[in-house]
Amino acid sequence: MKNYTSTLLGVLVALLLLASSSLYIVDQRQQAILFQLGEVVDVKTAPGLYFKIPLAQNVRYFDSRILTMDTAEPERFITSEKKNVLVDLFVKWRIVDVKQYYVSVRGDEMLAQTRLAQTVNSSLRDEFGNRTVHDVVSGERDKIMEIMRQKADADARKIGVEVVDVRLKRVDLPQEVSESVYRRMEAERKRVANELRSTGSAESEKIRADADRQREVILAEAYRKAQEVKGEGDAKASAIYAGAFQANPEFYAFYRSMDAYKQSFKNKGDMLVLEPTSEFFKYIKNSGRAAPK
Repeated sequence: MKNYTSTLLGVLVALLLLASSSLYIVDQRQQAILFQLGEVVDVKTAPGLYFKIPLAQNVRYFDSRILTMDTAEPERFITSEKKNVLVDLFVKWRIVDVKQYYVSVRGDEMLAQTRLAQTVNSSLRDEFGNRTVHDVVSGERDKIMEIMRQKADADARKIGVEVVDVRLKRVDLPQEVSESVYRRMEAERKRVANELRSTGSAESEKIRADADRQREVILAEAYRKAQEVKGEGDAKASAIYAGAFQANPEFYAFYRSMDAYKQSFKNKGDMLVLEPTSEFFKYIKNSGRAAPK
C-alpha cells in the first residue's frame, strides 16, 4: 500500500512538473518569442497564458515599454560656421516588431541602442553642419529635433524599433567659442534695440508734429470765431451808441463824460494836470445848474 501511494505521488509530481513546463505567461509589459530547437516558431504580443512543448520549446521575453537611451557624455558637433558645439541628448524608443528586433540585433538592447546612437549622431552632424550656432541653440532647435526623430525612426524600423522622441537636453558652446558668440548676440540685440528706438523716435516726432498742426488749426479757428463775435459785438455797440446819440445827444455826451471821469479817477494815485476851464470839466462845473446848450 505504501509503495502504491509513493508511486501515485511521484506520478502526480511528474504531471505537475510537466504541466508547469508546458505553460508560460506573457505580462502586459512584455512580448515573447517561442523558440523550437533555436528557431522562431511563434511571437506573442498580447498578455495571457500560453502553452509550449516541454523541453523542445523555450520562451524569451522582451520589454514592450518605452525605453530610454541617454548619452553618457556630450557629443561634439560642428556648425556651418565651423564652430564646435557640445550636445547632450536622449532618445525614447520601443520594440514594435519583436521578431525583426531579434533577427537584427539578437534581441540585445545594447546593440539596439548602439545602432540608434549611430543614426542620431549621423543626423545631428548633417543638421548642425547646415545651421549656425544661433539656429542650433535657439532658432531652429524644435525643427532639428523633429527631423532627427523622423530620420532615426526610419532607420530604427529596419531593426523592429520605433523612435518615439528625440530631445536635446543641452546645447553648449566650448569655452573658447562662448565669449565670441555671446558678444555677437549682444551686439545683435543692441542693434535691434537701437532700431526700435529710432522707429519709436520717428513715430513720436510724427505724432508731435501732427498734434502741433492740429493745435495751430484749432487756435486759428478759435481766433477767427472770436474776432467774428467781437466784430458783431462792436457793431451792435456802435449801433446802440449811435441810436442813443440820435435820441438825446446831450445825455449821450453827459454819459460819456461820466464814463471818462470814472476811468480817469479809478485809482487814488491817478493825477491829471488840466486847466480849470478845460472842456473835460464842463459837467463838473455845471453840476449845480443846467448844462449849457
